[in-house]
Amino acid sequence: MYGYFIPTVNLMGAGAVSEVGKQAKIIGGTKALVVTDKPMVKIGIVDKIIKLLNEAGIKTVLYDGAVPNPTVKNVHDGVDLYKKEKCDIIIAVGGGSPIDCAKGVGLVCNNGGSIKDFEGLDMSEKNMPPFIAVNTTAGTASEMTRFTIITDTDRHVKMAIVDWHVTPTVSINDPELMVSMPASLTAATGMDALTHAVEAYVSTIATPVTDSAAIKAIQLISQYLRSAVANGNNMEARENMAYAEFLAGMAFNNASLGNVHAMAHQLGGFYDLPHGVCNAILLPHVESFNMIACVKRFADIGVAMGENIEGLSVIESADLAIESIKRLSKDVGIPSGLKELGVKEEDLPALADNALKDARGATNPRITTKADIIQIYKNAM
Repeated sequence: MYGYFIPTVNLMGAGAVSEVGKQAKIIGGTKALVVTDKPMVKIGIVDKIIKLLNEAGIKTVLYDGAVPNPTVKNVHDGVDLYKKEKCDIIIAVGGGSPIDCAKGVGLVCNNGGSIKDFEGLDMSEKNMPPFIAVNTTAGTASEMTRFTIITDTDRHVKMAIVDWHVTPTVSINDPELMVSMPASLTAATGMDALTHAVEAYVSTIATPVTDSAAIKAIQLISQYLRSAVANGNNMEARENMAYAEFLAGMAFNNASLGNVHAMAHQLGGFYDLPHGVCNAILLPHVESFNMIACVKRFADIGVAMGENIEGLSVIESADLAIESIKRLSKDVGIPSGLKELGVKEEDLPALADNALKDARGATNPRITTKADIIQIYKNAM
């Protein structure tokens, strides 16, 4: 038996954000906690959202304390403000970090306790308050998934919270909000989306439903990510990347992920590194290790990335997929290895121990030991 999880309402395309006030009223909101980060405020997107909400009669309270790897403290600061101001709806504005922070706020507001209590799979009893996620990056798909990643700074660990109760009520993907993303962030979030699609496609619990979303996402990312990085005003590229990241989210929200994410989470928690960049660096190395578990699927990925496999064996076609991933990563300016990010070889055993505990590794297609993970980290250095 397999489940399928997705928000009730998903609005997409240029101008979709204009519906945020209407949607807030439909789901019963009167006073919204707007959760975001300071860069979103600085570039004016948050003011636009607040104006739309106010015009619809929704009062607003701003929490802009989310950081790139949102922490336990960020979550509980948001909870305190939500309760103090007697809010009844949450509006998340931004990429994965503000949206994950807002999910943590919603989970604690209705369930009590600490966000640490909900690490793992379906640990909550109650849903969040009504929740709208306005996405501004084409990467994490947090706006439509049941995943939340919160950093426990005491343990230097990223907690994976997988819970259908944190699925937003409404998601909004408006490519016009993504134009302001710098090239480096466009590249990192795009490679994050590619990682979601690839890991979902080779997951041990993939289904024909998730396969269709994953393969289409890979096709779109391969076709449009370079253009979006080269010219952020290219609306065709922006819109198709928005569709791609959503499709990748549909895939991994239901087929889960694998060792790329299990390993990247440790780098983010230990060194406070950007998630998308860590995924991009690790992706070809993890999948080179995984390939023998499902060679035909990697051949499919090569075709989806535009490679010509005519006359090649299945294993040769699978090799092309890995090379295509490496080439895309290089073309969009991803660092060549983990050393550039400050990762130290002496930390690898501890990182590997934590990676083996990460729930994302449970659906990796190849059984992996601590020694395997250490070697993959070394290969990615």
